[in-house]
Amino acid sequence: MSITQIHKRIRAIKAELSELGPLHPGTLTEQYNVCGTPGCRCKDPTKPEKHGPYHQLSFTWRGKSTSRFVREPRIELTQQKLANYKRLRELTNEWVGLEIALEALEREAAKKAR
Repeated sequence: MSITQIHKRIRAIKAELSELGPLHPGTLTEQYNVCGTPGCRCKDPTKPEKHGPYHQLSFTWRGKSTSRFVREPRIELTQQKLANYKRLRELTNEWVGLEIALEALEREAAKKAR
């Protein structure tokens, strides 16, 4: 890529970042569990049926791991926030890579100008 192309892509990344919307780190998983109630369907000796699914959001932020359950009405919103956060990370990684490439091109151009 040329210096001009890199600057153009960085501008596009900045524009996309400003449009991301709400975001949240982590992963959303389905959990099933077995309760302690004797005679419950989850304890059936021949065909146990675990309780669930329960949707669990797990993430680490500032060195602290956190896990919380997400109720059904908020699952779609949570998934969108997770997707936005993933895109944020992709875009910032690309931006940093472009800045590194740009610095190398500028250094090379300065050598040639001497």
